[in-house]
Amino acid sequence: MSRVNLILLLVLFLSGCAHFDRPDQVSLSLLTGWVDGNPVYYVTTDVSDSEMASQMGANYAPRLSSAIPAYPKPPQLKTVLERVYAFPKGEQKNNVFASAPAPLGYESEDINYSPVWLMYLVEWLVSDNVQELRSEGDIFKAESQGWVKITRTNVVVNCPVVSIDGQRFLSTL
Repeated sequence: MSRVNLILLLVLFLSGCAHFDRPDQVSLSLLTGWVDGNPVYYVTTDVSDSEMASQMGANYAPRLSSAIPAYPKPPQLKTVLERVYAFPKGEQKNNVFASAPAPLGYESEDINYSPVWLMYLVEWLVSDNVQELRSEGDIFKAESQGWVKITRTNVVVNCPVVSIDGQRFLSTL
């Protein structure tokens, strides 16, 4: 067998190991949220609650709950979990995140950002005061005024922020 034929045979053999039937991209729903009064865009990939995972079209990942620390925990104890605030009665469509990577992508040096979130529910107590809350500070202010009640859940979600300005996205950086 000539060297050229051997190389061609080897290429054909090795190409049989390649998977040409899988896509090189996937599609995830792009969701909008708020961080410090600014819109951010994120995707949800995994949720520790099976019903919520089903509703969101995400992976059910019960092990994410293992990231929840024992409570009460001292405020200075930082964990992998950040807070995300959701509005279960629908008064507000967009969730509020406590942080976002700064800058977006591999250059981020923000030690406070994590794509793993512990969900807190925000419920309006005074319907006359309902307004869009766009930051964690807005939520805390509304709570201090007695307008909302904040409840910690045991739901952990993996929701990486993929755009901060709506112009540049993580995959195109």
